[in-house]
Amino acid sequence: MPIINVNVKWTGKKFENIELDTDESPELFKSQIYSQTGVPPERQKIMVKGGMLKDTTDLNALGLKNGHTFMMMGTAGELAKAPAKPTQFLEDMTDAQVAEALEIPAGLENLGNTCYMNATLQCLRVIPELQTSLNKYQGGVSGVDNRGNLTASLRDLFKDLTKASDGFPPLVFWQMLCQAFPQFSQTGPGGAPMQQDAEECWSEMVSILKAKLPADQETGRNFIEQRMTGEMRTELRCPEAPEENTVSTESFTKLSCHISITTNYMVNGILESLKEEIEKTSPTLNRTAKYERVSRVSRLPQYLPIQFIRFFWKPSERVRAKILRKVKYPLEFDASELCTPELQGKFSKAKLKLKDLEEKNVAKKRDEKRRKIDIDVSGGAESSAAAAAAAAVASSSSSSASGSSSAAAVPAAEEKIDWSEYIDPELLKDVGCNPTGQYELCAVLTHVGRSADSGHYIAWVKKAEDEWFKFDDEKVSMVRDADIQKLDGGGDWHTAYIVLYRAKQLE
Repeated sequence: MPIINVNVKWTGKKFENIELDTDESPELFKSQIYSQTGVPPERQKIMVKGGMLKDTTDLNALGLKNGHTFMMMGTAGELAKAPAKPTQFLEDMTDAQVAEALEIPAGLENLGNTCYMNATLQCLRVIPELQTSLNKYQGGVSGVDNRGNLTASLRDLFKDLTKASDGFPPLVFWQMLCQAFPQFSQTGPGGAPMQQDAEECWSEMVSILKAKLPADQETGRNFIEQRMTGEMRTELRCPEAPEENTVSTESFTKLSCHISITTNYMVNGILESLKEEIEKTSPTLNRTAKYERVSRVSRLPQYLPIQFIRFFWKPSERVRAKILRKVKYPLEFDASELCTPELQGKFSKAKLKLKDLEEKNVAKKRDEKRRKIDIDVSGGAESSAAAAAAAAVASSSSSSASGSSSAAAVPAAEEKIDWSEYIDPELLKDVGCNPTGQYELCAVLTHVGRSADSGHYIAWVKKAEDEWFKFDDEKVSMVRDADIQKLDGGGDWHTAYIVLYRAKQLE
């Protein structure tokens, strides 16, 4: 069925001309209502024929028409959920106390289908070097340069968010975004802002920051150029005319993961996007010939965004439809497979050292777990000394069994490492590059829905090991690694659209 416009009545207010795609799930419709009313989907009680609207209800079976009015009950403003900690009593705390105790940052209010912008901002906010660079920008928001105004408003917004405890309204930034890029100011029926593509918002913001952020005095390059820009080496080959083979180099600020019927893992989708066959006229053969374009990364940046190409134009419905296929992405990513052989060789020594440190950390955690089990089993005051002795024996046995010295049990952070001995000299001088090829996931931008111009966007940002913030506009909660790994697609739940990796820190 086609998309229809419906109304929702709630607490004496009427929200008109809400787009409802009856081929979508009710969960998506509830997300749209949430963006208008602030009532979370799990609190919405929507009256339909035969009872309440459920997530499993077939919207096509309800026989809805344009102008239909739903009656809804539910309260807005749910308390942020905290991770389970038995020693904390959150029910006795106020909202502000809970946010302070759990160090939950402020969310961003939805100004009307602005979740695409909110999710993009929260993902970029995870980069501390970006905030440092923004703080050095001297411009204001009242100039004639729209791009400068947008940069200044982003600087001010990030400062405001550090002081806020509740959802913050990004009004000034949104106004500056619409002035710099009028496409984001489009409105639908009733004058409400239209949903936009988060990837487009991301790319436009990065292009503005690349143009406006101040350059580093030593390198002459700004934050985007140093820490978010990589280089790609591309070879164009013609098997029938080898003398036409050419090599070129160009920069990039994100990689793409193409999704085909055989794509199951992110790295395979990226590699697929780096190789293509084309046909063009050969000046040597004087006819059309087949060429192969193969690209490999020759410089990896400190921060690496990867976009999943999930949307494609569907002419029959005149919509950018979504590919729902499950594509797994890792929490830790070795990007060396994407690189030129020369760059892989430069990574080799540092990679081996990192692997050695990780093996030591695994052994240390295993020994700590074994000692804890021994102490728990022994129990009681009488066995305290015996437990200590057992722990020492266990530690000694572990070292002997693995062929390692006692230094293997020392935490990696305590081992003073001179990384200049392991990092290639050229990479050591390249400020803002990734000198090892090893990344960790730090942010995920997801989309739920069947098209790019509808649905809902959310940001998931890493706080610490196995701790993440879920930014659902102004609603912020805590999640775990396991929740992040469920965002790989395959259904109507939130699906990763952009993932942001950062280079592993070298202690």
